[in-house]
Amino acid sequence: MQNIFGFLIKETNSFFLKIEKRVRFVISALVLSLLLLVSTFFFFDKAIFFIPLFILVAYFLTYFSVLEGIDKSEWIMLFLIPVIFSVAFYLFYFLFPVRWLTRLPFIFIYAVAIYAILLTSNIFNVGVEKSLQLFRAAFSVNYFFQTIIIFLIANILFSARENFLINSALIGASVFPISFQLYWSIKLNLELERDLFLYAFFTAFVLAQIALVLSFMPFKPSIMALVVTASYYSISGLATAFIDTRLFKQTVREYLIVLGIVVALALLTINW
Repeated sequence: MQNIFGFLIKETNSFFLKIEKRVRFVISALVLSLLLLVSTFFFFDKAIFFIPLFILVAYFLTYFSVLEGIDKSEWIMLFLIPVIFSVAFYLFYFLFPVRWLTRLPFIFIYAVAIYAILLTSNIFNVGVEKSLQLFRAAFSVNYFFQTIIIFLIANILFSARENFLINSALIGASVFPISFQLYWSIKLNLELERDLFLYAFFTAFVLAQIALVLSFMPFKPSIMALVVTASYYSISGLATAFIDTRLFKQTVREYLIVLGIVVALALLTINW
């Protein structure tokens, strides 16, 4: 049975490899966009069906796009952002009014974004040396989309107006795998190091506490999500610089200034 399964995988991979990689990216982006389009015609009560579907389809299409040379930790790390981004984007749609005027731009933005994310996963899979400009660009794109994911998730959670414990727990649970993937992408090791778990746990813990405090503040959901996103950007940015031995005073100052500006602007929006 195992030999038959291995044979089927080998034959399937051989067939997929005949398709040019860029074409596979386009196919994956179009299929996922079509799935997102179809899902927007159903109410939120069908999310329990579409979320597992998005996870399975996004994982398979990421595999279909990247395909070659996936090994060890890459079976998780290369797939995390495409899957989480797809689910978060799907759930975020329900915060918009249901009409074609919002649906079409929403689908278009997702299609472009998921194409870029698949390209990034491919670059990480190839293992480009980080001294090369291509890796730097991929790392920056990955970091950028991670901040978008954090904003989407935080906005969804705060808009649901759950109690502070649920907000804190879900923000922490969401941040952990995302930040873990970010820290892993610095060196792209095939083995998952213990230190990465500690950095990711620390990041998730701090963000969970920030979400807990924000739950008691009279902010709009989008403002709270923005503060959480800025906090993630600054904390993970400092941790990334530390892991990569580039934590200089100027780096610390830049990240703290960004966080300080966002927090100051958020405080100005308070309407007691």
